[in-house]
Amino acid sequence: MRPLAALIGLLSLWFVIGGIILLTVSGSSYYLLAGIALLFSAIQLWRRKISGAFGFAAVLVATILWTMWETGANYWGWVPRMGLLTLLAFLVTLILPTLDRGPTRKVAMGFSSLIAVVLLVGVVLAFQPHGYVAPTGPIPDQPIPGMSTASDSIAADWKNYGGDGNANRYSPLAQITPANISNLETAWTYRTGSMPADLKNNRWAPETTPIKVGDGIYLCSATNDMMRVDPATGKEAWHYKSNVTDKDIPYTAACRGVTYYESAKIPVGQACHSRILEGTLNMKLIVVDAETGKPCSSFGEEGKVDLWMGMGKVIPGMAAVTAPPPVVNGVIVVNQQVMDGQRRWSPSGVIRGYDAETGAFLWAWDVNRPGKRGLPGPGETYSKGTPNSWTTMTGDPKLGLVYVPTGNSTVDYYSAMRTPQENAISTAVVALDVKTGEKRWIFQTVHKDAWDYDMGSQVTLLDYPDAKGRATPAMIVPTKRGQTFILDRRNGKPLTPVVERPAPAGNVPGDPRAPTQPWSIGMPEMSGPKLTEAKMWGMTPLDQLYCRIKFRDSRYLGEFTPPGVGDHWIVYPGFNGGNDWGSTSYDPHRGILVANYSNLPVRERLIPRAEADKMGLRSMDDPAYKPGGTPVEGNGPQADTPYAIETSILMVKLTNMLCNEPPYGKVMAIDMHTRKTLWERPLGTARANGPFNIPTGLPIEIGTPNNGGPIVTGSGLVFIAAAMDNLLRAIDIRTGKVVWSTVLPAGGQATPMTYEHKGRQYVLMMAGGHHVMGTPTADYLVAYALKR
Repeated sequence: MRPLAALIGLLSLWFVIGGIILLTVSGSSYYLLAGIALLFSAIQLWRRKISGAFGFAAVLVATILWTMWETGANYWGWVPRMGLLTLLAFLVTLILPTLDRGPTRKVAMGFSSLIAVVLLVGVVLAFQPHGYVAPTGPIPDQPIPGMSTASDSIAADWKNYGGDGNANRYSPLAQITPANISNLETAWTYRTGSMPADLKNNRWAPETTPIKVGDGIYLCSATNDMMRVDPATGKEAWHYKSNVTDKDIPYTAACRGVTYYESAKIPVGQACHSRILEGTLNMKLIVVDAETGKPCSSFGEEGKVDLWMGMGKVIPGMAAVTAPPPVVNGVIVVNQQVMDGQRRWSPSGVIRGYDAETGAFLWAWDVNRPGKRGLPGPGETYSKGTPNSWTTMTGDPKLGLVYVPTGNSTVDYYSAMRTPQENAISTAVVALDVKTGEKRWIFQTVHKDAWDYDMGSQVTLLDYPDAKGRATPAMIVPTKRGQTFILDRRNGKPLTPVVERPAPAGNVPGDPRAPTQPWSIGMPEMSGPKLTEAKMWGMTPLDQLYCRIKFRDSRYLGEFTPPGVGDHWIVYPGFNGGNDWGSTSYDPHRGILVANYSNLPVRERLIPRAEADKMGLRSMDDPAYKPGGTPVEGNGPQADTPYAIETSILMVKLTNMLCNEPPYGKVMAIDMHTRKTLWERPLGTARANGPFNIPTGLPIEIGTPNNGGPIVTGSGLVFIAAAMDNLLRAIDIRTGKVVWSTVLPAGGQATPMTYEHKGRQYVLMMAGGHHVMGTPTADYLVAYALKR
C-alpha cells in the first residue's frame, strides 16, 4: 500500500511544482489543483484511510470531465490525460480491503465501474479510425474538363526522377491492382555497396529514386556511385565509382537520382549516344555512357565538369549537388545545396547552364550580378550567400523554361543583411530561360523568409483550366508551409485564389518582417491544426505537463511567429514540415493529387554573438571549428551576423517523443475537380519506434514524420514508404485504405517508382534509411512483382 501512496505522492509533487510553473506562464490550473488533491490522497493512503481512495476517485472523475472539455472524443487527447491515472486507479482498487474501514460492496463496485467506464471509452476511441477522413462523395474517375492528360506511350519506363518530364510521379501501368496486390512478392534485391564506415557518426540518407530506360535501371548510391542493373533480375551491369569521400558530405550523404540524356550529335550505337549524368557531393557534374558506365571523354574534362569554378575559396561540404539536374532543350541546369546556418557569406546559390553535349559553360544566373551571365572575372566570384536551390528542378521544353524552387539567403534566421534582389527571389519558384539564364518570372511563397520555409518540393507540370475553362499550361507548387499553389507556368500568376494576410512584426533590431504573407485559400492545407496548450502531448501527464510548460514559455503567434530577441519562439509546421523533397503525385487520368506531409514544431532562439562565442560556435570553415561541434539543425553559428541560432524540435528529450499531439505525418488525396480533400489518413505506425527509441511493435497508426513521396499507378494504387515504420504500403486511391504493406530491410526515406519489363510490372524501392529520421541504415534496392 505505502509504495503506491509514495508513487501517488511523487506524482502529486510533479503536478504541484509543474502546475505552479505553468500558472506563472498563463497555463492551465488543472495540474496544480489535481496535484493538491493527489497529495491529500497520497497522505491519506499512507495512513490507510479510505478518504485517500475517495480523494483519488475525485481526481479521476474531475480529470475525465476536464479531458472531455479540453479534447472531446479525440483518442490521442485521452492517452496522456487518462492512461496513467487509470492504471493507478486500478491499483487503488486492489488495496481497498487494506484501508481503515473496509469498503462496502457499493464502494468497491463504484471504483470498479469507474475504471471500467474509462477503459471502455479508451477501447472505443482506440478502435476508431482516428486521423482517417474517408471519402464523402463520388470518387473522380475521369480527367478534369478542359485539361489534357499524360501520354501512355512511356508506360514501360520511368525515364525521369519524377516519372515523366512533367514530374507527376504517375504511371499508367495497371497490372498490379487492388484486387491482386496480395500476391505481390519480392522479385529481386540489389545492394549498392555504399555504407558509412562509422555507424555512430552516420550521415547516410540515400533518398534515391532510380530511373528505368529500355533494358536498364540506373541509380546512384548515397555517395554518388552510379550503377546500371538488369530490370528483371537486379544483376549489376556496371558500377561507376565517384570517389566521393566523407569530408565531401554536407548535412547528409544523399543522391536523389540520376538523369538520362540522348545525344543529338552522336549517332545511335556509338559510345555516349545515351548518357547518364549526375551532380555530386564534391561538386562535380559527371556524364557516363549508359551502356558501359565509362566516362564520356568528349564531355568536360574526361566526363567531368568542376562546379567549384567561380565559387572562390570554399571547403568540401559547404556546397553539394543532391538532386538530379534536368536537361532542357540541350542544356543541363545545375543547382546546389549550400550548408544552412554556417555564415552569411557562404558559397553562392548561383544557377548554371551547361551544354549537354560538351559540358561547356553557357550561362549563370546570379541574383546579385544582374545582367552578368558569364563566369566571374579574375579575382571575382559568384555572389556569396545568395538564395540557393537544393531540390529537384523541372524543365518545360515547349516554353524553354526551367522552374527553380529557391531557398533562403544564408543565414536562415537573420535577414537584415540580404539585398533587395535576394529578398525578391527567396523561398519562391523562379522561371529561367534555359538558353540565356534570364529570369522570366517569380512567384514567392514566403516574403522575407526567416523561418527556413525554403522550397523543398519539385513542382509538377499539368494543363489546368483557367477561369473560362480553357486548358492552361500550369504547375502544382507544394511547400513546407503546407500551402499548395496552382500557377500559370507561362507567367507565374495564380490560377486558384491566393490572398495576402497580415503577418506579425518582430523585434529584431534593423530586421523587420514583411507586413503580409501569401495564403492559398483555393487549396486544402497540408498541415496539422494550429498549436495550443491543449494540443501539447505526452505518453503520460508527466511529460504532457513538461510540454505544456515548454509551449507556454515560448512565443507562438501562428505560422509566421517572428524571430525575436530575448526569448524563444515556435516555428510550425517547421523546417521539415509540410510537403518536402518527396513532393506530390498527380494522377492526370482521374484528376487526383496525392501528397504526404509532416507536422514538426521547432523551438528557436537568437543567440547574441558574445554568448555564441562563449559557447564555441564556429562555422565549419573556421580554423577553430571542431568537427561535429556544430550540427546543421541545432546550434548554428550564423557567422558574420549579430546572432547565432538555437533550433530544436519541440520534444521531450528523455523519451524522444514529440510534444505536439499525433498524428505527426499524414497522406491525403485532393480532388482537383473541386479542389477539396478526397480522403486523408495518418502515415506511419508505431511498430518500429516508441518512447526511449524502443520499438513498440504495435500497428497503431500514430502517423510519423516522413521523408520521401508517393507515386500513383493506372490501377488506382498509391505506393508510398517515407514514414519511420520501415514499411512500403499500397493505398487504394479511391478510398484511402491501405490494401497491402511489407516490411523493408531498412528505412524507406525515398520515393518508389514502377516500370514494366517483358510483360511484368515491378515496383522498385530504395531502402537505405535516414540518419535524421533515425531509421535503420542500409543499401538495399528492392523490386516487387506479382507471383508468377
